Amino acid sequence: MKIKQFVLNPFQENTYLLYDETGEAIIVDAGCYTPSEAAEVKRFTDENKLTVKFLVNTHCHIDHILGINALQDIYNVDCYAHREELPTIQMAPQHAMMFGLVIDTVPKVEKTIDDGDELKFGNTTLKVIHTPGHTLGGVCLYSEKDKMLITGDTLFQGSIGRTDLAGGNFDTLIHSITTKLLTLPDDVMIFPGHGDSSTIGKERVSNPFLKG
Repeated sequence: MKIKQFVLNPFQENTYLLYDETGEAIIVDAGCYTPSEAAEVKRFTDENKLTVKFLVNTHCHIDHILGINALQDIYNVDCYAHREELPTIQMAPQHAMMFGLVIDTVPKVEKTIDDGDELKFGNTTLKVIHTPGHTLGGVCLYSEKDKMLITGDTLFQGSIGRTDLAGGNFDTLIHSITTKLLTLPDDVMIFPGHGDSSTIGKERVSNPFLKG
C-alpha cells in the first residue's frame, strides 16, 4: 500500500490517499476546503489512474470533514465514520461558521464503522481501531501487512490529541493509546491528522505524554 499526503485547509490538516497496485484507493479525512484543493486530489488520482472506492473519517471535527461534499461530488462514493461521530458532523455548518468558514450542506456519512471492522479496497485490508479520547468516536486505521497506522488526532509525533473539546477526555485518550496503539510493533509507521509521520517505537520512548 502507498500513501499520498495532502496538507490542506487553514488548519493544515493531513488528508491521506491510500492506494495499492490494483489501482483502487480510499481517502481518509477529506479536508480539502477550496476548489483548488479538491482539484489537487483529483489531479493525483487522474494522473495515477486510481479508482476511489470510499471516503473514511478518523473523526468528524470540522478540519477533517471540509472536503467530504466536494469529493463525494467528484467520486460518487460513500463516506464511513464511527456512529459516535454522527452528532458532530450534523453541526458542521455551525462549527464552520465559528472559524469564518462556510459549509452549506451537512456532509453525509452513509456507513458507520466500529472497533474490529475491516475496510477493504484492492488487495488492502485496514483494521478499524476505536480510540476514544479526542472524540467519542475517534478511530485509527491499521494495515498489519504494510505496518502503517493512520492515527487521526489520537496520536501525533511527540504529542497527543487535545481533550478539551466536546467528547474529549484525557484519561480515556491515554488509555486508548496505551492499550490499543502502543501494543503494536515498534516499526509501525504512524500517519497523524496533523504534522509529520513517526513510528510507534519512537512515540513509546520519546512522547512526553506517554512517559510514566
